[in-house]
Amino acid sequence: MVALVFGLPLGADFKGGSVMEIKFNGDRPGLADIKETIISVSGINDASVVFTESDGAIARFNEVNETMHQEVLTALSEKFGDVEEERFDSIGPLVGSELKSKSVTAIILVLLAIIIYIAFVFRRLSNVLSPWVMGLGAMGALVHDIIIPVGIFAILGKYIGIEINAIFIAAILTILGYSVSDTVVVYDRVRENILRFGSRDDFSLTVHKSVMQTLSRSINTTLTTILSLVAIYFFGGQTLKFFSLALIIGIVAGSYSSIFVAAPILIWLNKKHKAR
Repeated sequence: MVALVFGLPLGADFKGGSVMEIKFNGDRPGLADIKETIISVSGINDASVVFTESDGAIARFNEVNETMHQEVLTALSEKFGDVEEERFDSIGPLVGSELKSKSVTAIILVLLAIIIYIAFVFRRLSNVLSPWVMGLGAMGALVHDIIIPVGIFAILGKYIGIEINAIFIAAILTILGYSVSDTVVVYDRVRENILRFGSRDDFSLTVHKSVMQTLSRSINTTLTTILSLVAIYFFGGQTLKFFSLALIIGIVAGSYSSIFVAAPILIWLNKKHKAR
């Protein structure tokens, strides 16, 4: 819902454009001064500028050729002294559109592959619950794990100018892999308990027991992963900062979705299966 209200803050990777990251070796000017200089040279009125944590700034504007790129850089150096360019990327609108469609396709294919994988691995539980239904339960948790970071980044894009780029898509795919691993651990314990003790117990009690048996493992794995990601967030540089932030949000969401989303969906679908 948040993404629908605020819209996704797509970056130059998806909608095309140029991104210039610069560092000021002297006093850093204000955002308005930097933006005014870029507009005066390029004539691009929708340029946006945000500060980095160091003495630098990131400017985003429409796609420009190399001549215009050098003119903008020269104008910044003449007005604000010693300016060092850290990064410059320019992507055409056609490339951005193709990357956007391929990113959506990649996410959909990953979700379908996960359903097929779970259906194959847990096929021995077909007398209790269809393995395809188990795949749908995992799908519900994975959709939840995608929606949470996308919604938070939509809010951050609205208020502090964060943009979604190809690195964010890589983070989403990583989150999907991590989250399904956590869900499969719970499902696997459910399978072991059913195969070991049979289906005499109430299925919801079996799922509850399985969740409790895997809870400490999930907590410990999540905490150790989060510690590493927090270190990357603070010390990994501007390029990796929001990649690690997306992973932190998604992995935290994935750690509890296996318990509070996937497991309840599994119980609910089992009840509907018995009612038939």
